[in-house]
Amino acid sequence: MATPATRILCVDFGSTFTKAVLLDTGGAKDGVLLASASVPTTISTDVLDGYRSICEVLAVAGFPPADEVLACSSAGGGLRLAVVGYERSVTAEAGHRVGLSAGAKIVHVAAGPMTTAQVADLRAARPDVILLVGGTDGGNAEVLLHNGSRLAKARIGAPIVVAGNIEARAEVALVLESTGRRFILTDNVLPQIGVINPDGARGAIREMFLRHVIGGKHLSKGPQFAAMVRAATPDAMLRGVETLAAVTAGDMLVFDIGGATTDVYSVISPEGEDAVLRKEVVAPLWHARTVEGDLGMRWNAHGATAAAAVEKLLSGPELERLQIWAAGVEADPTRLPQSDAEVELDLTLAKVAALTAVRRHARAPQPGDPARPLAQLAHVIGSGGFLRHSPEAMQDEVLRAVTTDVGGGWKVPTHARTTVDTAYLLFAVGLLTDAAGQGPEVAARVAAQVLATQTLHPR
Repeated sequence: MATPATRILCVDFGSTFTKAVLLDTGGAKDGVLLASASVPTTISTDVLDGYRSICEVLAVAGFPPADEVLACSSAGGGLRLAVVGYERSVTAEAGHRVGLSAGAKIVHVAAGPMTTAQVADLRAARPDVILLVGGTDGGNAEVLLHNGSRLAKARIGAPIVVAGNIEARAEVALVLESTGRRFILTDNVLPQIGVINPDGARGAIREMFLRHVIGGKHLSKGPQFAAMVRAATPDAMLRGVETLAAVTAGDMLVFDIGGATTDVYSVISPEGEDAVLRKEVVAPLWHARTVEGDLGMRWNAHGATAAAAVEKLLSGPELERLQIWAAGVEADPTRLPQSDAEVELDLTLAKVAALTAVRRHARAPQPGDPARPLAQLAHVIGSGGFLRHSPEAMQDEVLRAVTTDVGGGWKVPTHARTTVDTAYLLFAVGLLTDAAGQGPEVAARVAAQVLATQTLHPR
C-alpha cells in the first residue's frame, strides 16, 4: 500500500504573484508550515517559469522536491462566467450567486428568451463557461429550451453547464448535442422558489474550468500546469473558509484585498427567523462569496477612490490626496510606498477597499430585502498581500475599521475576534480539503493555524 504524501507544496498562480506554501501534513498534531515563497506570475513567458523559480528557492533553502503539488489559479483573468437565466430576479440571480460561490468572475448576465442582439452581447463578454439556468423543477421550461437552442447555434465556443428545470434537461441536452457543443448536466440551482441549490452547479463549473479553461488559456506550453491545477483560486479560498468554519465555533467572515479585486467570504449559521423563513424569492447562500471588481490596491485603485466618495468615507483634500496616489499606483502597479505619507495613503486605500467590499457583501441585495445576518460573527479574518506584509498595528487598523463600521448599513458584530492570514494558508486549506490522501481532517489541522493569534474587538 502506497504511503500517503505528507510534504505538500500548495501553489496559487495569481494574476500578479505566484505564491506557494510547503506543508508537512504528516505530523501527529498540526500541519506544519515548512516554508513559503512568492514570485511575480510569469504570464508573458510561461506561467510555470515562476513556479520553477519557487522550487529553486526552496531547494536552495534545503528542501527537497515535495511529495505532491496542489495548485489553484486565477492567472490570465481566472474563470470568466456568463449566466443565462429566465427572470433576472429569480433564476438568473440564483445562477449569479452560485457562479460567485464557484470562484468565477461574472462577466455577463442575460435573462429571458435571448434575442440575436443578446447573443451578440454574450459573445462580446468572452466567457470561459456559460451557466444555463431557468425554471424551477416542474415549472416553466420554454425559456430554458429557447436559450439552449440559441446557444447551440451561436458562434460561442465556451462550454455550458446546464442547471435549470430538471424535467427539461434531456431535451436541452439533445439540442446541444446536435451541434457538437460541450456541456455538463447538473441539478437545478433553483429547484423551487426560495430554495437555492449550489453544489451541483458549483462542482460542474469547477469540472469545466479544469477540463477546458485552464488549458484553453495557453498559459503554459506543456500539460504540467493543467495537471497541477485543482480549482480556481476563489473556489479554493471559499472551500478553505468553509473547512475552517466547520471546526471553529461561531460565524466567520474573510475579506481578501487584492491588486485588482477585493473578495469577501462568509459562512453563517442562521438563527431564529433567518433559519426558518424564506422571505426572498431566491434564498440567501449561507456560505457565500462576493467579488468587487472595481476595488483593488493597484489595477482598480481608481474604483476604490470613487467608492470612498460614494460611501462618504473621505472628502475634500483627503480624498484628493488619495486620488493622486491611486492614479500613480494604477499607472505603475509595481510601485510601493517610499515615505511615511505614502504608507499612510496605501493604508487608507486598503481600508476603503475592505470597508466598501464588506458593506456590499452585508447589505440587502434589493430594497426591502433583509441584510446578511452578520451581527453574530465570531471571527473576522483579513487576507491579501497588503495585510500580510504590513506591521501588526496597520493590520489591526484595517480589521478594526471593518468590525466597528456602525455607519455602513449592516449590523456589525458585537464580539468578533480578528486576525490576518499572514502565512496565506486558507487557499491551501481549500486544496487539501478535496485532495485524495489528505481530506477535511488534515485540512482542518492546517486551518487551525490561521486562528493561532487572534485579537478580541468588542464593539
